[in-house]
Amino acid sequence: MKTLATLFLLAASLLLRAADAPADSCNHQLYYTSPAAIWEETLPLGNGRLGMMPDGGILREHIVLNEISLWSGMEADYSNPDASKSLPAIRQLLFEGKNREAQELMYSSFVPKKQETDGRYGTYQVLGDLDIDFTYNSSLSILNSPLNNYRRWLNLRDAVAYTAFRLEDVDYRREYFVSRDRDVMLIHLVAGHEGTLNFSARLSRAEHSLVTVQGNTLLMDGMLESGKPGLDGMKYRVAMQLVQNGGESSVSPENGICLKNGQEAWLILSAATSYAAAGTDFPGERYAEVCDSLLRPFTAPANSPCAILHSSLSNHVTAHRSLYDRVSLTLPATPDDTLPTNERILRFTQQESPALAALYYNYGRYLLISSTRPGSLPPNLQGLWANGVSTPWNGDYHTNINIQMNHWPLEQAGLSELYQPLTTLMERLIPSGEASARTFYGDEADGWVLHMMTNVWNYTAPGEHPSWGATNTGGAWLCAHLWEHYLYTQDKDYLRRIYPVLKGAARFFSSTTVQEPSHGWLVTAPTSSPENSFYVPGDSVTPVSICMGPTMDVQLLTELYTNVIAAARLLDCDADYVAKLEVDLKRFPPMQISKEGYLQEWLEDYKEVDVHHRHVSHLYGLHPGNLISPESTPELAEACRMTLNRRGDEGTGWSRAWKINFWARLGDGNRAWKLFKSLLHPAVDAATGGHGSGTFPNLFCSHPPFQIDGNYGGAAGVGEMLLQSHEGFIHLLPALPDSWTAGNFRGMRVRGGASIDLDWKDGRATRAVVTALVPGKFILKMPTGAVRAQVKIGGRTHTYKEPAFPLDLNKGEAVTIHFL
Repeated sequence: MKTLATLFLLAASLLLRAADAPADSCNHQLYYTSPAAIWEETLPLGNGRLGMMPDGGILREHIVLNEISLWSGMEADYSNPDASKSLPAIRQLLFEGKNREAQELMYSSFVPKKQETDGRYGTYQVLGDLDIDFTYNSSLSILNSPLNNYRRWLNLRDAVAYTAFRLEDVDYRREYFVSRDRDVMLIHLVAGHEGTLNFSARLSRAEHSLVTVQGNTLLMDGMLESGKPGLDGMKYRVAMQLVQNGGESSVSPENGICLKNGQEAWLILSAATSYAAAGTDFPGERYAEVCDSLLRPFTAPANSPCAILHSSLSNHVTAHRSLYDRVSLTLPATPDDTLPTNERILRFTQQESPALAALYYNYGRYLLISSTRPGSLPPNLQGLWANGVSTPWNGDYHTNINIQMNHWPLEQAGLSELYQPLTTLMERLIPSGEASARTFYGDEADGWVLHMMTNVWNYTAPGEHPSWGATNTGGAWLCAHLWEHYLYTQDKDYLRRIYPVLKGAARFFSSTTVQEPSHGWLVTAPTSSPENSFYVPGDSVTPVSICMGPTMDVQLLTELYTNVIAAARLLDCDADYVAKLEVDLKRFPPMQISKEGYLQEWLEDYKEVDVHHRHVSHLYGLHPGNLISPESTPELAEACRMTLNRRGDEGTGWSRAWKINFWARLGDGNRAWKLFKSLLHPAVDAATGGHGSGTFPNLFCSHPPFQIDGNYGGAAGVGEMLLQSHEGFIHLLPALPDSWTAGNFRGMRVRGGASIDLDWKDGRATRAVVTALVPGKFILKMPTGAVRAQVKIGGRTHTYKEPAFPLDLNKGEAVTIHFL
């Protein structure tokens, strides 16, 4: 026993010293020198289904537990027959320029039909709380004894969190991880002296919970509200057991699991819900059985804490690294890199620290790996992690930017298989989307539609308030992601699978777009530009959102139709439908530049209610779309630049993240870097404790409150500064900030199916390796500052001086390129 504990503490000591090392390891960990004071300082752990966030407390450790499918509410019918009946009148009012009157009519008619006090939509909810109360030897007074070497940290490469400290002459250490192979949450507690580990671990939840004991297992069961009286809601179970070496243990509903006079222990928790959906691995009504079965391997007589450590932890780390280690990024180091993470963020407001962008990029990849997996659900507005029964904005999937931003860094970061949850979610939405199309747009509506939000219950109707809820291009935007996945993988079988989804979305718009009277353009109507509003001429008082043919809709439909046409030709099908789409494409409005030089957001150059509005939706064609670029459409790119300057660099957390990507696409690395600094502005006011936009101490993005899309958008922005491939060629270092003078990355992916390694020095690319993941022809643009490239292919060296040059590669073939 002493030997085992000593080994654990030796490992802790080595890891603590590693945290002090001024090496690249600093950009693969978060660390702190005191317990978390707020939830947004705790450390997120997850395996794509289960999550937990420990705070590292000394007297009490508070750990918030999550399960990604735990939702209140139920699947429901929101049909409103009055909606389609009012549609002709709404459109006629828009044709006459009476947007305000059209909006008023929509407020009364074009809304989902709900029950009184309707809770069927539901909300993502916290699973529960685990509180571990510790007691120490009677001779120790924690209030008067100094804590030596307190450290808590999260190793991003291993997906393991730690707390370690010394209280008088006793070393204490805790490990936390959510096993990827065993699908349970594990907490390992070790004390340096025999008999000095004493604790009680209790499960609780603010509502809808009952704690019981079954044998040596502590259980917490409950059922959430369905939103409809008389119908059961989602059920859940949490089960916890103790495996110990030494000491005396007991378990009761009141006190939880207790250990006295121990030295080493494992708390093992499983959880499951009654959620069941096509394309997922959730157990449905077998949730209790599955939850209980997950614990059995850990309590079999042949097992021990040592076996648990070596099998579960080792296997978990291996599984996590198989995803995390696909990509690496190194940026210039500074002494600030070794600071605790909260201090590092504060110092970043005062001086340059390029490597913090590497940490943020790595953290974004870590959060993606931790918050979704094949067979699970996509990351929601908070990824996987929530700390309340009423999550902000229901913790749902907003389809006017947020769920999309959650997937922006995924492909370039080599995490392609994590697209499966989004793909299956979209497939499940289609029956509901077809019903919403007919209900709200009439019998002539074809295909399927998704408005600006959805949930695990397949909600596709408009939002309850048309000013923001009438945007109906959510499905079109998500279809762009399905196409992106094909572009990166070149998987024809996948393309066959998703083609009906793409075509169904296009069919909706080709059956519901109308011809506006002024120019004869084909437009969406009614709709809105996400969450933004304007004044109609002659009325500078009443904000109006409802319109026809906003710029973002035109851009999304242009891409959707173009992608469907390309997919149909690749699959050699639907020639007649392709011809119709090609005709319709020519009838769309052009993107328009206002007389003041900015890109118009609406069909008419309306005056915005808020010039600095957080949504910049009409720049979708710049990013993440591919309709505007400095090379192919310089006038439109300049109009985007003027739009961004006009909007300003402030905004909510995710809005700042999006602007990083905009400026990267415009090739302005320094402005993108300025926006990154804005994104990482400390979200917690040190004087008042209030929360604003920016970044929390645990690097969670603040809207406010916490919203994870900013993390993913910011990570994507770092990638866009270093590598772009959206215009049909590979562009190395397209927007390199001046302070990122030297560095390298490994394993980043590009469209067409290749992996890129790159080294740069003095702001110029020096060496690249292109590895084909599929056979193909790749066009490489000559990087800025290079005059020629030497390419080694098949033992021969070729020299290129052209602005761009081709690489014809077989699957698995790699070429090395030196830039001179």
